[in-house]
Amino acid sequence: MKTREIYAEMRYIPPVVLRAVGRNIKNTLSGLGFEKPYDKTFARAMADTAELFIKKSGLSPLFAYTFSDEIIFLFTYPPFDGRVEKIDSVVASFLGSALTIKLRPEESIAFDSRLVALQKEEIPEYFHWRQLEAGCNFVASWGYYALRNEGMGKNEAAKYLRRKKESEIPKFKSEEGIPFLEKLINRN
Repeated sequence: MKTREIYAEMRYIPPVVLRAVGRNIKNTLSGLGFEKPYDKTFARAMADTAELFIKKSGLSPLFAYTFSDEIIFLFTYPPFDGRVEKIDSVVASFLGSALTIKLRPEESIAFDSRLVALQKEEIPEYFHWRQLEAGCNFVASWGYYALRNEGMGKNEAAKYLRRKKESEIPKFKSEEGIPFLEKLINRN
């Protein structure tokens, strides 16, 4: 029967990035009263969870990067002899458990994870891409909730923002008290 474990022998060669993303996290956390679009308590809990993983998991990633409901770890040596199935499942379950304990929602928090195989010279490019994604995520979320606060419905706000470039999202910059957003929006 052991041969039926079809991914048990799949292995990776470091360096590798493991990206874990909260699964259905918006709905799971909806009853906790977090501020939207971003909440300091949630952001701190995500950072604490990443730090706890680095300190207590025994897997020793080189570092972690987190934004929104995503935590990324860089591994320069292969935990579990590089077994993909093992690292994916252990990291996702550790993060879900740790964040659930930290925030105490009514339902358990779950993460999915995936490995990204990189060459050493591709590591900066990967993290640059994730930082750009964080910026896009920020602008879109800020725009969505600004439209909602102006009275637009959920579907209407989402439809309005669909397929818009960052520079086309309404001005939620200096007048909203976020002057640095100007640079982020106009970086294209």
